[in-house]
Amino acid sequence: MDIICDKCQSKFKIPDDKIPAGKVVKLPCPKCKNRISIGSSKKTDDIKQDQETGIASFDQADSDAYDASEKPFDFIEEEGRTALICESDSSIKKKIKKVLNIMDYHFTEAESARDALKQMRYHNYDMIIVNEDFDTKNPDSNGVLIFIERLSMSVRRNIFVVMISGRFHTMDNMMTFIKSVNLIINTKNIKDFDKILQRGITDNDFFYRVYKESLKETGKI
Repeated sequence: MDIICDKCQSKFKIPDDKIPAGKVVKLPCPKCKNRISIGSSKKTDDIKQDQETGIASFDQADSDAYDASEKPFDFIEEEGRTALICESDSSIKKKIKKVLNIMDYHFTEAESARDALKQMRYHNYDMIIVNEDFDTKNPDSNGVLIFIERLSMSVRRNIFVVMISGRFHTMDNMMTFIKSVNLIINTKNIKDFDKILQRGITDNDFFYRVYKESLKETGKI
């Protein structure tokens, strides 16, 4: 569904399945923060009829509206890329946010593993950056990484997952494969986060370009 902000006229897209049936969805415009209400297809005559028959009116429905203010990327600007940050260390997070801003990513900061999972329910992120120690005492039982690992391949291959680790070497290909992520960056190398990330994305794009070309040659796509 195409959405146009009536204040700044910015055009956005929102998946139809993100709008609960029979609800009015209120979303903040990512650019000007103007509240946009969408989802009700009732006409004026229908509203009057509801009032006459005693069925909930439009105003009542609006007062019970689904508020998505805590999910800023339920809809995103066309061509916009999004990222989810799962990092508790403020200094590391500051570096990550600086790099993502330069790369023109819209990003969400998860407060906990539970919050991260909630965010992923409402949006398919282009990139997820997660510290293996995020909201857990055992990095091998990281809830966010386990959730990502269990995603269907059709969804997973469209997400670039970066794992921040204090245990494994940066760009350790073997551990990257074992942990089911796209890139590992050691905490000691955070100062070079931008260069390492760019290299990882380039390698990933090259891999999937070859992969997709192979599928085309075999007639699978």
